[in-house]
Parts: sequence; structure tokens; C-alpha cells
Amino acid sequence: MTTQVVLEYDGTDFAGWARQPGQRTVQAELEHAIATVLREDVPVTVAGRTDRGVHAWGQVCSYPAEALDPGRLNVLLPNDMAVLESTPAPPGFDARRDARSRTYCYRIVCRRARPVRERTTALWVPGRLDEAALHACAAHLVGTRDFTAFTPSDTRHTRFTREVLAARWERDGDVLTFWIEADTFMRHMNRVLVGTMLEAARDAHTVEAFAALLEGAPRSAAGATAPPHGLALASVAFEDASDVAAGPNLRGPKA
Repeated sequence: MTTQVVLEYDGTDFAGWARQPGQRTVQAELEHAIATVLREDVPVTVAGRTDRGVHAWGQVCSYPAEALDPGRLNVLLPNDMAVLESTPAPPGFDARRDARSRTYCYRIVCRRARPVRERTTALWVPGRLDEAALHACAAHLVGTRDFTAFTPSDTRHTRFTREVLAARWERDGDVLTFWIEADTFMRHMNRVLVGTMLEAARDAHTVEAFAALLEGAPRSAAGATAPPHGLALASVAFEDASDVAAGPNLRGPKA
């Protein structure tokens, strides 16, 4: 018996997804709630590990036990996380191994006045950005690329190529959003991508220089790591194209 859970959380006060001694983590809170209801410890597997301060709108988890009513879990969970769905899954379903792709969104508020309502969910950029440069950079990401420059040099990764299925920038009023869908991601990859693209949009890097980074350049050649609070794991897609977990009213990348 296996269960699939779709989870939403505000990562502001969490030390990331993964359980860590003495730290408040999403995994620890969820496993505690499940264990309280089932009266046994049950390990949870996650589709995409999020770092400290990163949010999720449609995180997907799996565990080897019966599905529980979301309401029974939510009364036990803190106010900054909630189970959106809890459904039986096929035998052997594994949220990490069976995921076909993950979609992330990075949100930026572009205006002179600092944001108040979105201060914990979007990066504030008061200056002008060259949006044509942002679009051009995003276009270079699609395909199989070498992202060595976009993850910390001190890493456990041994494979640095990733297949990006879609990437684009969108504007809605004062808010710029960067959407990216890929097979898998490396640590800090999206945040370094955003930080480097923002530098390109301020003329610190040219679009051509950004494209060259995708050929295996060292981390030192890329830009700064953008803060975590603008980033959210938006959705996870599985082999069956119709089986997509997402937060409410979510618009993922266009094909």
C-alpha cells in the first residue's frame, strides 16, 4: 500500500525539506503528523528537496502506508504547511524516482517602493531591468546543458548536465516571474540562474557570456546566488502526462 501526498508550505521558517537534528524541517513535521495518526513511524520520500527558505505550492511525497484524510493531518501540522491531497498510489510508487520533471517559479517585484505583502515570497528589485536580456537568457536554457557554473563548487553531484524542458520570464504588473521545468535540479541551481540572469539584465554580463556559462564553466564565472524566499517548487509531473501535481490556480511553463 502506497500513498501520494501533495503538499504546500511557506519555507520561511523551515531549515529546508530534509530532516536535520535540532532543526525545524518540513519532512520532520509531516512524518510526525503521519506517525501520530497511524501510530507508527513511516518514512516519506519527496519529489524535490527544497533548501532553507524555499517554498512549495505543489510538492509531492510518497510513503508506504494507507492514505489519510488531509484534514486529519492538517490539524496536526503547523500553520505554514498543509496537505492539499492524499490519495492511494500504484504499488511501488516513489515520488522521487517516478517524477518525470519538476517546475520551479522565482518571483521578483520590480518597483521603486518595497513590497510589504510579498516581502517573504518575492525578491524586491527597485532598479530597471533589461527584460529582453532576461528572455534571451531563458531561451538559451532549453535543451541539455552543462550547469556546472550554477551549483556550489563543493558538491556531491557527479553529473552536471540537466535537460531543461521549458524556461521563460513573464510579467504581470509589477511582478516578474521566472518559470523553469527540468528533469532534475542541482543544489542552488535555480537561484544561481536567476542571480546571473539579473546581472545580465543590468549589463554586468552579456547574454552571449551567459550562454557560454552553459558549456561547463566553473562556478566562479557565474553570478550571485539569488535569495531563497523568491523561489517555490510549483509542481511535479510524472510519466503519465495527466498525472501532474500542482498548487491551486497554478500556471506552469508553456510547451
